[in-house]
Amino acid sequence: MNWGSLENFLAMGGYGLYVWGSYGVTLLCIAIECRGLARRARRARQEGNA
Repeated sequence: MNWGSLENFLAMGGYGLYVWGSYGVTLLCIAIECRGLARRARRARQEGNA
């Protein structure tokens, strides 16, 4: 697709809020999951050494 300008690209033909909002929610979920995994791994290492 040829968007013509950055503004048109970000607007995504009127669906920009949905598209970029979906990306934002997905990135937030991935960040929360990575943080949880790191905490569980740290806790498992500490319990293994105790």
